[in-house]
Order: sequence, then C-alpha cells, then structure tokens
Amino acid sequence: MELIGSIPLFGGFLFTLIAFIAVLSVIIFIHEYGHYIVGRWCGIHAEVFSMGFGPVLTSWHDKRGTRWQLAAIPFGGYVKFLGDADASSRADPDAVAAMDADTRARSFPGAKLYKKALTVVAGPVANFLLSSAIFTSVVLFSGLATETPTIGTLKPLPESTNNLRQGDVIQSVNGVVISDYAGLYNYARDPNNIGKDQEYQVARGDEVLVATGPFPLLALVDNVQPQSAAMAAGLEVGDLILEIDGQPISAFTELQNKVSASGGQEMTYNIWRDGEMLEITIAAKVVDMPSADGGFEQRTLIGITGGLFFEPATYTPGLGSALGLGIGQTGQIITGSLNGLWHMVTGAISACNLQGPVGIAKTSGDAASQGLASFVWFIAVLSTAIGMLNLFPVPVLDGGHLVFFAYEAISGRPPSERAMHLMMSFGLFLIISLMVFAFANDFFC
Repeated sequence: MELIGSIPLFGGFLFTLIAFIAVLSVIIFIHEYGHYIVGRWCGIHAEVFSMGFGPVLTSWHDKRGTRWQLAAIPFGGYVKFLGDADASSRADPDAVAAMDADTRARSFPGAKLYKKALTVVAGPVANFLLSSAIFTSVVLFSGLATETPTIGTLKPLPESTNNLRQGDVIQSVNGVVISDYAGLYNYARDPNNIGKDQEYQVARGDEVLVATGPFPLLALVDNVQPQSAAMAAGLEVGDLILEIDGQPISAFTELQNKVSASGGQEMTYNIWRDGEMLEITIAAKVVDMPSADGGFEQRTLIGITGGLFFEPATYTPGLGSALGLGIGQTGQIITGSLNGLWHMVTGAISACNLQGPVGIAKTSGDAASQGLASFVWFIAVLSTAIGMLNLFPVPVLDGGHLVFFAYEAISGRPPSERAMHLMMSFGLFLIISLMVFAFANDFFC
C-alpha cells in the first residue's frame, strides 16, 4: 500500500480502487456463497460460481461439477444454477423442458417453492451474518469499557500537569461525583467546568487520593469520518486542536460551537501532533444528521468525534453478550438506513445523501487509510446495506424473486413468461436509473 501511495498522481486513485475492489469482493463473495451453499443444501445444482463479470481469467471445477471462475470485471458476481438462462436466475424454459424428472428436480426452476425461496433469501442473510460476525468480533477483540470510568492508557498530550496513572478509577472531578461515563461526559459538556487543570479524586489500588489532570474532553480527535472535510484536510486520530483562527480551544464543546457558527467558512486550525505544531485550513460542511425524535437535522460539521484524554479500561464480555451487541448493531444500521431512505424519498433531506459507486469507492479508500479496524468495520456496514437493498421488492433483486414466489404460493402458478419479462425489464430499468442518479450525485453534490 505504501508503494502504491507513493506513485505521483495515481497513488491515491489506485489505493482507493484497490480498497473498493477488496470491499466489494468480500461482500459479493459472502452474498453469492449464501445463495450457493443453501441451494446446495436444498439439492439445487450450481453450474457456475463467478466472481466478476466478462472474460474469464481462470476457472476450475469442483467434485460436484460446479465451475468456479474469476472474471475480468471485478464489480460483481453471480451463481448460475441448473436451469437458469443467465446470471439473473431467469428460467430457461427450453432447457428445463428437455430435462428428465431427476435432473429437473436438481434445477432451480424445478425445485420446490420453499427451496427456491430459501436459496434466494440466503444471499442477504449471509450479508447480515457477515456484518454481525464482524461487529461481534470487534466487541470480543476490543472489549467494552468498564462501567466506572477507569483509565486504561493515557493518550499523548502536550506537557501539562498530570498525576493520573493507568488503572485509576475516577470518583469525582472538581468535587462533582462521577459514577459512570455518562456522568463524566455530562460534566465535560458543561461550559462552566472548562479549565486547564482539573482535580480528580481517584481510587488507586487500596488508596483514595487526589490527582491533577487535563480537562476530560479536550478538542482531541478520536475518529475522522470518511469523505469529511476533516479527512480531506488531513486531520488524523490523536490530533489535538489548540486554536481556531488564533482563538484558544480548551474543550471539544468549544470546538463544536466554533464549527457550528462558522457557516461553512474556512478556518485555520492549529494542531498538536506527536510533539509538532501544524496549521490546517478546513471549511466545514452542512450535513443531514439523525435527530433525537427520529427525524433529521442539518448541522455544520468537519467530520470528527472527540475522545477523552485516556483510553478507558476494558473487559471482555461473554460470547452471548457480544453476539447480542453485534446483531443489535446490524439491526441499527438497517433501521437507520431505511429511515434515511424514507426521508430522502419524502424530500425531508437531500437526495445527495445517496452515494454512488465513486462515493462508495472514496469511502472505502478513506476507511482503509485509517487502518485495518476501520476498513473491516466499513465492510460490515456496507454488507448490511447491500443485504438490505437486495431485499427490496424490485424485480431482478432477491426481494423481487421472493415476491414472485409469494405470488406463486398464493395463486398456485408462477407469473406468465410475458409478465415476468416485463417486470424484470422494469426492475432493471429502475436499478439502472437509480445507479445513474447515484453516480451523478458523486459528481454534482
């Protein structure tokens, strides 16, 4: 990656492209493997499992007779089952009619309705399982913060009075009792509490003592959002913002207020980074953000989140608890995405929030540039979104096929060939139109 990034002009583009292909390859493989493995369990033979479209670069047959292939265009993939006319799972009536009874039973068109439905829904479900597995693994690997604010490690900061140590359990700050992290954040958000040095009462082993330390929530960068103004300007995790346009910044709330009042105008940020002082110019963006009432509100942001001056001590939860959190995170992304789409459709928020392939590629590159953890997290988020979109009741998508199967279950017969052709053509038109619209957003929004 470092070699690619060092190539003039093309380094950033190649890095982004490689990251995008890597993200899509993982998500598409899992999605198509979901179709493949459940189809196999249901006795449906897969003729082709393709990663990519177009000319085949390499292929091999497994012992079941499935051809696994890698194609030249890496932006997609498919499973072609026995009896399918093409990669869209449209039946080939002539081929099915020529099959004997045993062969027809192993084909997708000839399989029982519930087997076809299970095979189709398995793709999106596989995406959700991937997301939940990643989120669960992150919880198990990173751990959860202890209930009582406890210092894990102190973050690098400019020289200041700090007598706190790893393992200190915070009991109060400047006389205000702190029992959990919510209390610590509430203290830090009160502008009346902002000050350079704070008096902490901590439990250290068997002792209770008083120590001096920094303000809990400095203007310290804890996370940089992909495709944000901060990311474009070069802000990094661990940067400490000391001044904006020459005015001192002592707390993250002061930073938020300055950015919010900027109106999107460029401001100069004086940054402390690993012992060096830097000057960066950033113009905040107006973005649509979820509000407490379930709607959205416009806020002026540079795209960072703040963090405490220390990494909290953590503990490893049980597998059941971690799994519950992982599944819950997947569910939150689904509900949040549906909420956002609904507000775009109704015009409550800008349709510019819909990203196309260029936007997703840029986000992939930004996530990859922040490290493996950020990149894997983005894979999980995008996998959830792709699984959800595939369940929409649009012909050519998995959800459209499920609608056809529901119609067949109720009426006792599948839609006519003419009706299927018209609906699939309409579905393809909708998908292409949406892709063109999203692609335009990447350039004009």
